[in-house]
Amino acid sequence: MYERLYLKSLIYRMNEPRRFIQVLMGPRQVGKTTLITQLIQRLTVNTHFVSADAVLIADSSWLEQQWEIARLKIKTSSENEFLLIIDEIQKVNNWSEKVKALWDADTREQNNIKVILLGSSRLLLQQGLTESLAGRFETTYMGHWSYEEMFVAFNWSPDQYAWFGGYPGSAELIDDEKRWKSYVTNSLIETSINRDILMLSRVAKPALMKVLFELGCHYSGQILSFTKIMGQLQDAGNTTTLSHYLSLLDTAGLLAGFEKYAADIIRKKSSSPKFQVHNTALISAQRAENFQQIRSNPSEWGRIVESAIGAHLLNNSISENYKVYYWRERDREIDFVLEYKNQVVGIEVKSGAKQSSSGMAAFQKQFQPRKIYLIGDTGLPWQEFLNINPLELF
Repeated sequence: MYERLYLKSLIYRMNEPRRFIQVLMGPRQVGKTTLITQLIQRLTVNTHFVSADAVLIADSSWLEQQWEIARLKIKTSSENEFLLIIDEIQKVNNWSEKVKALWDADTREQNNIKVILLGSSRLLLQQGLTESLAGRFETTYMGHWSYEEMFVAFNWSPDQYAWFGGYPGSAELIDDEKRWKSYVTNSLIETSINRDILMLSRVAKPALMKVLFELGCHYSGQILSFTKIMGQLQDAGNTTTLSHYLSLLDTAGLLAGFEKYAADIIRKKSSSPKFQVHNTALISAQRAENFQQIRSNPSEWGRIVESAIGAHLLNNSISENYKVYYWRERDREIDFVLEYKNQVVGIEVKSGAKQSSSGMAAFQKQFQPRKIYLIGDTGLPWQEFLNINPLELF
């Protein structure tokens, strides 16, 4: 079974004598639970692994009960340390306050319990961590699988990765594309929206958010104003509502909206979003056409390739802490702008969807970026770009 690099980091942490709270966050179906199973198999220390997803009502008293089990087991064993693992922690009411109280009590009583918390809602986890657990935790973001990982684990080609995306659980289904699309739609999209957003966040118009998600996937790689989107919807709400829903979809690892690159933050925040899926499977699963039909259409395939590049940049941005933007002035455009520690690079993608652009020279003149890269056409092949850590571009 393929082992992600995160496993080595967790094993290293377990070998440290000091206690810790390690938080693993990431979208559904990227292997968080599998990673923990692999970790437990590698360890000799006693563990207690439980998921809040398996109980109807997971409140702070349930969390305390799980913690007491860990305390009892370490007390009655000959071991001097214990590992407590709780999955889907964001579903426990007031989880961060209760974890803080239990952790501090163990500190006073010298209980050597190490803790790993897993969750699929990045927004709710980060809120709880900053509000209650400051200075007591470390976080790791487990993103969608990269092309390199899907190649090593399943021997996929770049074309297969661009269309079928980075969900390892769906890999064995791609020979039956109808079944694959059903799996992605029902087990991934619907579950992520219903369990990770609607059950845990205040959403006044769920149907509107779902339509926004569908539109965003359809227009991935394109710039659309919320005002224009509202013109296509019967129940449009307002631009603030749509912006909030897009933020929720982003933190669930589904759909993001890149801001326009500008010299000041106000112009960035007021810009129309450029939609970008976190995983190209979210586009393909909702298309009526199959892989071969899209692959033989240069224009449509070019859009898939550009979304695959955007997803690669987006997923790495969360773990590597750089920002991703786009830039457009009139008919001049740069597909992606990366910003890291006050350094800026531009990326222009030449694909079947778009073979000409006057944006590179204009962007260079206005912002003097560190570098501008051409992907595709006569530039770096997009297949090779998917193997590069974007931080290497700076």
